Amino acid sequence: MAEQESKLGPAPQEKTKPVVEKQTNCLACNKPIRKLKRYYRDGKFYCSKKCWKVALEKAKEEKSEKK
Repeated sequence: MAEQESKLGPAPQEKTKPVVEKQTNCLACNKPIRKLKRYYRDGKFYCSKKCWKVALEKAKEEKSEKK
């Protein structure tokens, strides 16, 4: 069997999925997010609705500065 494997060449590489890191901190205030208290908007987690609104305002300001 070992001879057959060497004739065929190396085993084909399996396609691996990219590793997605789990978000553990709020994007606005950088506090650790607890499972019971989390706010999910636009594919991201925040610790509260207030932090989400702050992050929206910061994004709008950055966007207006670029123009």
